[in-house]
Amino acid sequence: MNFRTEIKIPESYESINHSSEILLLGSCFSENIGNKLAYFKFNQLTNPYGVLFHPKAIETFIADCVIEKQYLQSDLFTFNDLFHSYHHHSSFSDTSEEKVLHNINNVIETASVFLKKASHLIITLGTAWVYKQKKTGNIVTNCHKVPQQAFEKALLSPIEIEECLGRIQKKLAVFNPSLKIIFTLSPVRHLKDGFIENTLSKSHLNTAIHQICKTENCFYFPAYEIVMDDLREYRFYKKDMLHPNDIAVDYIWEQFSKNWISEVSKKHFKNIDSIQKDLSHKPFHKESTNHQKFLKNLERKKNLLKKDLGIDF
Repeated sequence: MNFRTEIKIPESYESINHSSEILLLGSCFSENIGNKLAYFKFNQLTNPYGVLFHPKAIETFIADCVIEKQYLQSDLFTFNDLFHSYHHHSSFSDTSEEKVLHNINNVIETASVFLKKASHLIITLGTAWVYKQKKTGNIVTNCHKVPQQAFEKALLSPIEIEECLGRIQKKLAVFNPSLKIIFTLSPVRHLKDGFIENTLSKSHLNTAIHQICKTENCFYFPAYEIVMDDLREYRFYKKDMLHPNDIAVDYIWEQFSKNWISEVSKKHFKNIDSIQKDLSHKPFHKESTNHQKFLKNLERKKNLLKKDLGIDF
């Protein structure tokens, strides 16, 4: 008897290895996968603008990178004694306008160079709900706790999302023709929007993603379906009942690795994990003979991986 349904994931022919350069954009779930890639020493860059929940925010980031946009004073606004950008995370906000502009423009320069040579782009869409400024009609990435009456909440239609993703795909096809784009739908539940509204939002995103994945170099990884239809239980969520917990993230990473990570790279995961755990080890007696032996063995393991994969710890 079967007591669960397993998602059959199509085999990938564009595998990721330790020579790959991976950019991850989107909801906080993209950071879960980014953290796994970072732990296993892949060359990755995750959410340079901060968490991006909706497709319009990701489109803005891609457009900024492609043209290497320089943000100016006119692109910022002040609120609660801080300078902010509506397109960036609050971590960019500061009392110094010059510092905000410097940090934003520096990130764009770095991200643009990375995107130009990236082998894979993983985009995780979280919600189709957006907030528009009433004064300008512009869709913002971050409201920065500006009073809600300054915005109008709207739901992007499947066609609007598909057009948005299409513009992203076309820009990138010119900017980096060899780039492979992997789309995922975030399993994080946005219940602040409402139960029905969250389902509607996810369905709009899913419809658009599958349309764009009919185009060249675009693929889908079913993270959402793995949580909803395979795991299915609240024991795989954090206490907030919204975010997948560590067990769920580990399982999704396992499924992703099976289908997207090369066999050559996967066979080294155990050794990388061993080194990472050794690096976090805190000795009681640093000068002891045993600890010196431990350090020599650690250095040997690091050198072997550097030789095999080019990994530098």
